Amino acid sequence: MTTLEQFIHGLPKLELHLHIEGTLTPELKVHLSKRNNLPTPSASEIRSTYEFNSLSSFLKLYYDGMRVLLQPEDFYDLGMDYLRKAASQNVRYVELFFDPQAHTGRGVSFRSIMTGLTRACDEGRKTLGIEARLIMCFLRDHEAEWAEDILTQSLEFREFILGVGLDSDEHENPPIKFQRVFERARREGYRLTMHCDVDQLNSLQHVAQVLDVIQVDRIDHGVNIAASPALIKRLRNIPGMGLTVCPVSNGFVTGDMCEARIRRLLEGGVRVTINSDDPSYMGEKYVEENLVELARSMGLTREEVVKFQMNAVEICWADAATKKRLKEEIGRYLVDHWK
Repeated sequence: MTTLEQFIHGLPKLELHLHIEGTLTPELKVHLSKRNNLPTPSASEIRSTYEFNSLSSFLKLYYDGMRVLLQPEDFYDLGMDYLRKAASQNVRYVELFFDPQAHTGRGVSFRSIMTGLTRACDEGRKTLGIEARLIMCFLRDHEAEWAEDILTQSLEFREFILGVGLDSDEHENPPIKFQRVFERARREGYRLTMHCDVDQLNSLQHVAQVLDVIQVDRIDHGVNIAASPALIKRLRNIPGMGLTVCPVSNGFVTGDMCEARIRRLLEGGVRVTINSDDPSYMGEKYVEENLVELARSMGLTREEVVKFQMNAVEICWADAATKKRLKEEIGRYLVDHWK
């Protein structure tokens, strides 16, 4: 009989909350530093700096680490490094966040970013059998006008970008700050999501703005919704709406994986999915490790683990044919591996 950990390893999986820059390993940083003639500490020296206990302290590390990403080949290597890892964990479909402002603000062209990432997505599909799509995020701790400029630049690459999101430091940067930008993104045909990070000031007010004003298609993180029975009911009743929850990431920020809140959301019928966020900075724990650790901590059943994946199929932004294929893959796996 397979163990739950073995079952999770083989289960076809989706990932809907993954920052591609957050997969930049120390080893790849060394490689790219050498390629770009930058100062080159060792991988162990880089890894030793990965200490943070809040969103703001994490973001400093996160943005500093991106400085090695300068040319299309760098973004291609970044994408392929993650996709190989994801394929090894039997991830079949992934929607990748990327932060163009973190690069264009350093003088890297939008075209360079897209050239590298789209090449990786194409090769991942052809050689690894993993479908990868892109979601462009705006940095909420900068002015909305810059986000709108980035939105304009993105239109040349519209066919490669599923939607737009909002990330970075939520403190004093409410969703409504970007209302006009997201209204335009909707008109341009993009799907919409926003981070509602764990335990932020005015968290439930921000969730209300995301739902009532921005009218997003789904919410990233969002576990504070567990405190509101009314919001639980509301999310449950919106077709295609769900949460992209990141348990290990929660642990770095709050001290636990928010297991009680995840349980409350699951039992309330909210479409919760499990994801890895920025795994290179968070103990190198990707989606499989997130599922395994959460399963151990919460005492999850196989049915609940599978429910996370079926929720992800339901709320992902894939076309109908891709969703059908993913459901069939999961179904075939269950027939062969349930016992």
